[in-house]
Amino acid sequence: MTHIHTAAEGHQDDHDLGLRHDLPRLIGRRSALGFLLGAGALAANPAAALQCVVNSTETAGPYPADGTNGRGGSINVLTQEGIIREDLRPSFNGMSPTAEGVPLEVTLTLVDANDGCTPLEGHALYLWHCDAIGKYSLYDYDDRNNLRGVGISDADGVVKFTTIFPGCYNGRWPHFHFEVFASADEIVTGRDSLLTSQISLPEVDCAAVYSTESGIYSNGTSNLRRQDYDRDMIFADNTETQKEQQMMQLSGSPQQGYTGSCIIGLA
Repeated sequence: MTHIHTAAEGHQDDHDLGLRHDLPRLIGRRSALGFLLGAGALAANPAAALQCVVNSTETAGPYPADGTNGRGGSINVLTQEGIIREDLRPSFNGMSPTAEGVPLEVTLTLVDANDGCTPLEGHALYLWHCDAIGKYSLYDYDDRNNLRGVGISDADGVVKFTTIFPGCYNGRWPHFHFEVFASADEIVTGRDSLLTSQISLPEVDCAAVYSTESGIYSNGTSNLRRQDYDRDMIFADNTETQKEQQMMQLSGSPQQGYTGSCIIGLA
């Protein structure tokens, strides 16, 4: 399938019923203002262990599949049965391919950054990212919709996903895309999101994954060498506190898989 790039994403080479059906089974911008919380707040709210800032608003890029933009702008997985799920590796709603790669368990915590990092319960978060060689489902492939899914935040503001470590394509630092909605009922199109942004990945872990698992991440090492996080078209102009918060905190190894966490601050 021919790959078409757009300036919004920075690629330089190839690389309403469904949700309402799922919901009963699963539920029973920029700002430079940052602040540190006191000891009492830290004890009461684990999310406050990191500096809490309002996440910067970023482009959804050309491959969101949320009915808003990009090539194939009519594609909208947010209305499809099965979109609310924790494991993003398999395809859903009648598609079958499953993404291969180093396992990554993701924990994202949604907080009100203007109210002492108070956890945001009942919000919906749509996460999507490229596969091990930097390609996106529904755009680079027409037979799969994997590596996309929605989670609903619990009482601690937490949304969890099981996925794979993203690959690296030329022109962008390795990253995740996400959109946050006030509730699951609000998920009809990305135009209704409270926040659209991205999450970066640490260079040392990217390099380890791409070199160790070069058979799966076949172009990862070569593409990563051409990137510069501080000059990335999305992350470069953020404040240092925003960059720190946008960088996923990882632990693990290419052999055993990784766990990753990130705080997402909403205004």
